[in-house]
Amino acid sequence: MAMSKRRAKGAAPEAATLPGPEELLKYYREMLLIRRFEEKAGQMYGMGLIGGFCHLYIGQEAVVVGIQNALRPGDSIITSYRDHGHMLACQMDPKGVMAELTGRRGGYSKGKGGSMHMFSREKKFFGGHGIVGAQVPIGTGLAFAHKYAKDDGIAVCYMGDGAVNQGQVYESFNMAALWHLPVLYVIENNKYAMGTAQTRSSAGELYMRGSAYGIPGRQVNGMDVLEVRGAADEAVAHVRGGQGPMILEMKTYRYRGHSMSDPAKYRTKEEVNKMRSESDPIDHLKTKLLEKSYADEDALKVIDREVKQVVTEAAEFATQSPEPDPSELWTDVLVDA
Repeated sequence: MAMSKRRAKGAAPEAATLPGPEELLKYYREMLLIRRFEEKAGQMYGMGLIGGFCHLYIGQEAVVVGIQNALRPGDSIITSYRDHGHMLACQMDPKGVMAELTGRRGGYSKGKGGSMHMFSREKKFFGGHGIVGAQVPIGTGLAFAHKYAKDDGIAVCYMGDGAVNQGQVYESFNMAALWHLPVLYVIENNKYAMGTAQTRSSAGELYMRGSAYGIPGRQVNGMDVLEVRGAADEAVAHVRGGQGPMILEMKTYRYRGHSMSDPAKYRTKEEVNKMRSESDPIDHLKTKLLEKSYADEDALKVIDREVKQVVTEAAEFATQSPEPDPSELWTDVLVDA
């Protein structure tokens, strides 16, 4: 059954049930891994071990964890430059991700791509893209490939609220709607794009941006992994069921600046602290785990220690892996057909 195009904003998933303890603990571990990994990346950037651009995902963890857990192996993923969390949620090796951040040979792009240029054919992760909105037509093309191959796969294309005003996004919406492509567009609305408040830069509701093309949209609380997962289940069923594309606008928030070089003076410390104290996605899930007696404080501390060890090992691997040989400048320029 087709989903209503005018569904209420932020409505709770229909007939949603609380997952069991194993699934909730899985979400908790995955979000915590992203948080600890990004904290370590920020620390290593400050030490000069990571250079260039570095956009952290701290605060937005519930979005990608909720979405990715609604997918199947073989579905395609593409996103923008704030991409470390997406790689980890795709089960890419933290060692390979961190090594790429430090420009080392053991990285996913052999140390030649850095933060914004990592890919994994094995995990069907088609990269983070540095040009704002550039991933949207590529993600639409990935959906076309799934439809052409009749493999029952879908493409998930993540973008930020700043990308939604790009013209290529609407060209992509038009083609996706015309051809009923199996693509889920996820708008990660962290309210500030690069540094301008969404209320000052974008007219109207972002989840309705596909309405002119008949693409249904929905706004979701992106700080609650369970709401994200519930909305994702419905959206994925819609897209995979041959009903064409859909848009999910995730209302989320990043705690750090746009990148490591951004002091984020366009918002107050009080605003950030309020979001951290009242809406943190990891703390929110932790409270549920404790209330339901799915875990106690000691068990959650064990998970935290285990995650920190994974991140520590990734950082050690990244700093010990050798730098690429200069001859690597001439490799991977063309793909053998």
